[in-house]
Amino acid sequence: MGNLGYSDTPVLPSGYRVHDGERPQPRIVTPGTPSLPDQPGATPSDAVILFDGTDLSGWESARGGEAGWKVENGYMEVVPGTGDIQTKALLGDCQLHLEWAAPAVVKGESQGRGNSGIFLMGLYEIQVLDCYDNPTYADGTTGAIYGQYPPLVNACRKPGEWQTYDILWVAPRFQGATVSPALVTVLLNGVALHHATPLMGPTQHRQLASYTPHPPVGPLRLQDHGDLVRFRNIWYRPMKAYDEA
Repeated sequence: MGNLGYSDTPVLPSGYRVHDGERPQPRIVTPGTPSLPDQPGATPSDAVILFDGTDLSGWESARGGEAGWKVENGYMEVVPGTGDIQTKALLGDCQLHLEWAAPAVVKGESQGRGNSGIFLMGLYEIQVLDCYDNPTYADGTTGAIYGQYPPLVNACRKPGEWQTYDILWVAPRFQGATVSPALVTVLLNGVALHHATPLMGPTQHRQLASYTPHPPVGPLRLQDHGDLVRFRNIWYRPMKAYDEA
């Protein structure tokens, strides 16, 4: 193989030169196949599977003990009253993929229709809600950073149809009284809802969010809001700095 770059260019903060031929190459990852309405897609070759449709062995009740949701036909479904569930694995900076479906039989309105939530690190909620022809307060609609920022658009599919979240998450950093806020990019059904949006702090209801130092990793928590919301094909890829990959 010939010379890949240059050895006489300025040095970057990373310690490598601009166009440095010795800089490590990106890892090769085989991408997954897209999901279909009747079946989830394949995962990338380096993904960590959190739920593959068979059991909840990697999950537990957020209250402690075994997860109380049911698993059938390749998906998990909320069992109202059993409480939130969360992963045993702890996640920090990551790419997260998750598919969900609100009940096909429409009941209720506003926040009372197909409601659940995705809590990154157990603290920061991306709203799950059936907002197909169902208006609600803007910072509580599908894809909202709950209580903080509405999504740029409403990209919801019809009730009962499978929908896909792809989320890029950068955890907050704490150093004394200084905080570097969490950042999140969210796509719903391939449509951008947020891009590198800085969060105000962990999710609150009817209150302003603010930061209190916490560990750099935490579980992925899914909410029992009393509706029969389904989830499938949940995986993540830990993200590292370019030269740590």
